[in-house]
Amino acid sequence: MSDVILEMRNITKTFPGVKALDNVNFSVSQGEIHALVGENGAGKSTLMNVLSGVYPYGSYSGEIYFQGKECRFQDIHHSEEVGLVIIHQELALVPFLSIAENLFLGNERAKNGVIDWNETNSKTKELLDKVGLHELPNTLITDIGVGKQQLVEIAKALAKKVKLLILDEPTASLNEDDSEKLLGLLLQFKEHGISSILISHKLSEVNKVADSITILRDGATIETLDCRKDKITEDRIIRGMVGRDLTHRFPPRDSKIGETIFELRDWNVYHPLHEDRKVSTDINISVRKGEVVGLAGLMGAGRTELAMSIFGRAYGTRISGTAYKDGKEVDISTIDKAISNGIAYATEDRKSYGLVLIQEIKDNITLANLEAISDGGVVINEPKEMTVTSEYREKLNIRCSSIRQLAVNLSGGNQQKVVLSKWLFASPEILILDEPTRGIDVGAKYEIYTIINRLAGEGKGIILISSELPEILGVCDRIYVMREGKIVGEMPASEASQETVMKYIMTEQEVVA
Repeated sequence: MSDVILEMRNITKTFPGVKALDNVNFSVSQGEIHALVGENGAGKSTLMNVLSGVYPYGSYSGEIYFQGKECRFQDIHHSEEVGLVIIHQELALVPFLSIAENLFLGNERAKNGVIDWNETNSKTKELLDKVGLHELPNTLITDIGVGKQQLVEIAKALAKKVKLLILDEPTASLNEDDSEKLLGLLLQFKEHGISSILISHKLSEVNKVADSITILRDGATIETLDCRKDKITEDRIIRGMVGRDLTHRFPPRDSKIGETIFELRDWNVYHPLHEDRKVSTDINISVRKGEVVGLAGLMGAGRTELAMSIFGRAYGTRISGTAYKDGKEVDISTIDKAISNGIAYATEDRKSYGLVLIQEIKDNITLANLEAISDGGVVINEPKEMTVTSEYREKLNIRCSSIRQLAVNLSGGNQQKVVLSKWLFASPEILILDEPTRGIDVGAKYEIYTIINRLAGEGKGIILISSELPEILGVCDRIYVMREGKIVGEMPASEASQETVMKYIMTEQEVVA
C-alpha cells in the first residue's frame, strides 16, 4: 500500500486573472482510494484536468509522475494509454448508441478495419459482469437509468485497462441504493490493486471508503488525512475545507406561514414518448406564503416530471387537473403563462437547462425578464442591466471576477446562485427548486439555504425537491413523499425523521394528512 503510483509536484495553473492551482502537491498510493475534497472553486476539477491531459503539458507548471515515470500528457487519449482514466460528473455516453458501442467507442474491436461484433459483444458481457450490470450489450444507453449509465462508464474504463480511476462526483445523480453499489465496486477494485481518486461533496461516502483524504482550499493543498491511522470526522474535514468550524449545517429560520398561495388538484401527466405511461397520478399539493414544502422520493419517483409539468407543461402530454393561485384558477399551460402567474422553476440540470454557459453572468441573470431592462421592451438598456446584475451579484454573494465573466468558468455553487438570481429577477411568488444543492460543497450549500430562508421570509412559497433527506428535514416546513408518480405521504417536518420518510418511500402506505 506504500508504493506511490501517482505523484503531482508543485502544480500551478493560471487562467486570465485567476490562479486556479498554486503549487499543489498530491500523491496516490498503489491500490488505495484517495478522496479529494474542497469547496466549489477550490481547484479539484482543475487538478484532475491537468492530470488527465484535458489541460495539456505546457499549459501549467509542475511535474507529474505515474508509476515512477514523468508524464507530459498532451491530451486525454495520451493519459488513457498509460491506464489513467477519468469519469466526469457529466457522463460522456452517446444516448442512442448501444452499451457495447459506447464501451468501445474510439477503442473498437476490429480486424482489417472491420468491427468484430462477436468479440465486441463477448467483451462487453465480460466487462458488465465485472461491474455487476446485467444488461444486454445491444441495450441503448437511453433505455437505462443514470445509476446503470455510471456503471457503463466504469466498465468503459476497465476496457481501457485502467490502473488509476478518477471519479468526479460519481454519486451526485444517484439514489442511495445505486450509490452504495458504486462505492462497493470501488472497494472491489481496491482488492484487485486498482487505485481510485474520488471527488465528492458527500462526506459520509468519503468517510465510508477513503484510505486517504486530501483537502484543497483556494487552489492550494491544505493537508492530507490518513483514515487508516485516525478516525476522521465530517466536522474535521469541513474545518479543513472552509477554514472554520461549521457548527450548524442548516441556518435557523423563524417560519411565518400565511395563506395558501398555490394549489394543484387532481393533476395527471403522461410520458411524452410512451403515451400510455402515467408519470403523475392524481396529484394534490399546496404551498402557503412563507412556507418551504419538500418533495422527497427516490430518483424516478416523478418529482422532476411533476415540477416541469407545473412550469408551463415543459414536460409531459395529456396533462389534466387544475392549478390555483390565491384561491383562483390560473392558466399555466405555457412557460410564458407560468412565469406571468408568478411561477419559476430552477432546474436540477443547471448546465444544460439553467444557464447559457457561453454567455456572461449578466446575460444569464436577466434572461427570464428582459422586459424589465429594456427601453420600450425593444432595446436592452445596458447601464440598467449592469446595475441589476451587480445588485444580484452582491445580494447572493456570487464569487466572480466580474459580471462579464462567462458562466462556464464559475464553480458549481456560483453557477447555482446565477440560476437563482435569474428567477428572482423575474419576481416569482412560487419558486420550485429542483435539487438546488446538487454537486456543491457544504459552505455553498449553507449559503443556498440562507437564500431559501430569506425568500420564505419575504412571503414566497417554495417547493424544494431534494434526494438528500437531511436537507429536506433541515430546510422544509412540510414534506410530501412521492413514489411511482403518486403522493404517498404528507407530514410536518417537525414530526418527520429519515426513518419515517423512507418508510413512505419504500413501502405501501396511506397518505397521512
